[in-house]
Amino acid sequence: MTSQPLMPKATAVWLVENTALSFDQIAEFCKLHPLEVKAIADGDAAQGIKGLDPVLTGQLSREDIEAAEADPGRRLKLADPKVRLPETKSKKKGPRYTPVSRRQDRPNAILWLIRNHPELKDSQIMRLVGTTKSTIQAIRDRTHWNAANLTPLDPVTLGLCSQIDLDLEVQRAAKEKPAEAEAERGSTLLPAEATTAQSRAEADAAKEEPSEELDVGAVLAKLKKIGGKPEGEGGEGSQGA
Repeated sequence: MTSQPLMPKATAVWLVENTALSFDQIAEFCKLHPLEVKAIADGDAAQGIKGLDPVLTGQLSREDIEAAEADPGRRLKLADPKVRLPETKSKKKGPRYTPVSRRQDRPNAILWLIRNHPELKDSQIMRLVGTTKSTIQAIRDRTHWNAANLTPLDPVTLGLCSQIDLDLEVQRAAKEKPAEAEAERGSTLLPAEATTAQSRAEADAAKEEPSEELDVGAVLAKLKKIGGKPEGEGGEGSQGA
């Protein structure tokens, strides 16, 4: 049994227009957020999408819809497919395909990448989780329709990308900004004047020490001259007497 209907938004459009189901019932069946279903009902989302009748595609029965309309707590379940198609694996390179069941987790993964790896470019995030540039910008600016309910979740844990793909994109982003990293490291170095200021101060102090000794000697010489003058004058006085 598949976990989601074919063309979930188109199915949601049809259920909104043709049934009395609640937004929660439609959201759970189509694997959408209730606010997104409300936006479809208000005409703010899925404009131009033609509704897809799940009864005609064999995914629901009329009886199931009527029972769910009568009981708001009842949940719709997909009918067993009459034909099971084998899964095919494509090896062609191209935009990453995200399973429908995981698409509602993409905004949470984008928020995680923006917060934990701000060095990643929008094009790299688009490759990792298969989103659009406008969605990334809306989440970054917190203008996304469900911004208040977003929670950052690791895209690897959600199964949106592999750890190898994430590591490669992070390494690629780091290689593209070597100059900025070196500039940041260079700005932490002290200038040469600051590192040699102490040695210059010590050298100046060493130069001043001899001059202090010379000054002391000059003072002593003056004291000797001053001390000898009275003796000479005293001797001449005695001779004259």
